[in-house]
Amino acid sequence: MSSTTSTRITISALVAMPMAHVWKCWTGAEHIVHWNNASEDWHCPTATNVLRAGGQFNYIMAARAGSMSFDFIGTYTQVVPEKRIAYTIADGRKVEVLLAADGAGTRVTEIFEAETENTVELQRGGWQAILDRFKAYTEKQG
Repeated sequence: MSSTTSTRITISALVAMPMAHVWKCWTGAEHIVHWNNASEDWHCPTATNVLRAGGQFNYIMAARAGSMSFDFIGTYTQVVPEKRIAYTIADGRKVEVLLAADGAGTRVTEIFEAETENTVELQRGGWQAILDRFKAYTEKQG
């Protein structure tokens, strides 16, 4: 049983890099481990990513102090290179990632179904923090 509601949350960031570079950093497991955390006291020690419809990903999210960790697992439902990724998280929630050219950069927009254990504001803030870390990492790699 999933703990979802019909509430959808949208976050976005403009990455000052070309689409191909943004795509590589978003989808490459060797990159994901460097940006996939919401704060300095967490990290993503391992990531696996089979980027195709029906493929799965598993990102281990862990407290740096070693006090806890969890698997963030999902299955891709659609992958359109350099445009759109859709997936379902293990708890049944749906997520969509859109990439679009925006001036000299790439706009990354994530739309995800909220869960019911945390406030919408907390969820939006956490996902946005990860997206902001992605932006900073990706721009440094360029």
